Formats: sequence, structure tokens, C-alpha cells
Amino acid sequence: MNKNLSKNKIAVIGELNVDLIATGLITPPTLNQEILAQDFQVVLGSASAIFACGIAKLGYPVTFISQVGTDEFGQFCLRSLREAGVSTDRVIENPALKTGVTISLSTTLDRALVTYLGAIAELKYEHVPPSVFEGHRHLHLTSYFLQHNLRASFPEIMTDAKQAGLTTSFDPNADPEQEWNDEIWNVFAKTDVLFVNESEAMQLTRRRELDEALKVLGQSVACVVVKRGRDGAVAIRNGETASASGFPVETVDTTGAGDSFAAGFLHGYLENHDLRTCLEFGNACGALSTLKAGGTANQPNQTQLSEFLREQQINSSNHQGEAFLSHSLTLNGL
Repeated sequence: MNKNLSKNKIAVIGELNVDLIATGLITPPTLNQEILAQDFQVVLGSASAIFACGIAKLGYPVTFISQVGTDEFGQFCLRSLREAGVSTDRVIENPALKTGVTISLSTTLDRALVTYLGAIAELKYEHVPPSVFEGHRHLHLTSYFLQHNLRASFPEIMTDAKQAGLTTSFDPNADPEQEWNDEIWNVFAKTDVLFVNESEAMQLTRRRELDEALKVLGQSVACVVVKRGRDGAVAIRNGETASASGFPVETVDTTGAGDSFAAGFLHGYLENHDLRTCLEFGNACGALSTLKAGGTANQPNQTQLSEFLREQQINSSNHQGEAFLSHSLTLNGL
């Protein structure tokens, strides 16, 4: 492991569940209708865990703070995290609870999710003492609306982390009830890097244009990143804006792509790269993660990330050269 990266220990607090993924659906699921999937897998799920595995794959030591049941799904989650190099010493195993489960029904363009919260909703502030941040550089929080017993303590957790000298990032993920209560802005006030998708940005700000939503969010958070899927991403940091196009890939499953994106972006952020480079890292990690089912199966390490970006640059240069040649031949009447 790179010595510089080993100093950037990441703490991740969030939900933990398995994903039951059916892929290759020709049409989205419809009530009272049976459709067929081309494949099915049981994989590690949750935005928090997918991010943790992604940043660990990029070379960062990670401590995961969460809760599972003592059932087989819980053991599956713990094994998967450990295999990815993520520390599970701070994951509580509670025999009175069932581990969370998400059923993912995935087409090539999007997916439908059904989640049973179980232990996810029962993690509390008392399970996250300030001492957990000792020796860490950065805290990442996700899934605000799913963590019912922890939600009100998010600002306090962020404050504890900042007092311990950590930088912070936050990806609220979708609100299943579509209410987007104003209390979430108290979390933004303690956040250094905010991740949202395009729809979430506009729902949070009550704006109809992405540019307007980005500016509003940028007034509350130093760095705001808006994920746009195949269209790439845009960001604002201390008034500076940047954008980066997505990478064309043959998508198998979009599960966790946004969390892999966040891992790639934060890799660039923690290494002090410029904003556009951070976005390119995020887009590449997100694109690569869609090439296999599940959020963690195809997350890149640093070498694979560099090779992918190099290949994309070569392909882009070749296409530009072909376009220039075609234009020149047209001008010369050939």
C-alpha cells in the first residue's frame, strides 16, 4: 500500500445489507405480471459498504461502523467486507435483529429497489463514540433517510469527526417518502463534500434547473458534486465549477455506481487533485463498476483506474483524428 494513502484512514458509518440482484430485465417490473431475468446473484449491498469497498480497493485503510444481525446474511456482509480489506471491528452483531436486505431488479438503463431495513434502522449515536475517529483522516456518511435511529445525530457525528481533525463527506441517497425535510440542511452545514444525483439536487433546493440547484447547494457546502449517470458529473468547489463527461461502457448493472463514483472522487480529493480530475476519477470508477452485477465486483484498484483512463484518452484522440480526417476529405471534395 502507498505510504501516503495509508495515512488517509477512512471511517464509514452507515447501513449494511445484502443485495439480491436480478439482472437483464427487458422491461421494468410491473404488478400482476411476471418477467424473466437473465441472471441472479446475492452480493454485498448498501451504499455505505459499496463505497467502503471502493475506497479500500483504491488503497485506503477503512473502518466500517454499522450493525447486522447474527443471521447468515449478516455473516455474508462481514465476510465480504473483510475480503475487500475493510475493518469490521466496529460492526455490531445483534442477535435480536435481522440483517437488512435489498431486492434489486435491474434493466440496462435503471433499476427498481425494495428494501427491508432490519438492523439498518436500529444503529444509534451511542454506538458511535467520538473515540472511533482516532487515527482517521476522513469520515463518509450515507443513507440519511434509512438510518431512523441515527438520523437526528448526523450533525453531532459530523461535529465529533471535525473536532477530531477529520474532513467529511455525505451522500444522503434518496428519500423513500419524497419529503426531503429541512433538517438535512443541518448536516450539510458540517459537510465538506456533498454527493447527490441530479434529481436529488433539484428536490433538495426546489429548483428546476441543475445550474441553479448547484449554486444553491454550493452556498451551504464547500464542495458539491452532482452525479448524472451516463452524462457524467458536475461540481462546484469554493465557487469554482467543473464538469466531466461520462464514459461509454456496456452496462450490466448500475447497482452502487454512484457509490463507486464517490470513492473515485474522494480518492482525487484526498490526493489534492483539481476538481475536473476528481470528477474524471469518479466517472471512471462508476463506469467500471457497472460492467458486472453488484456494486463491488468490478471496482478498480489504482492501476486499473489509470489504465482505463489512459485507454479512454487514446480512444478519444483516435476519434478526434478520424473526425478531422473526414472533415478534411470533405473539404477537398473526396
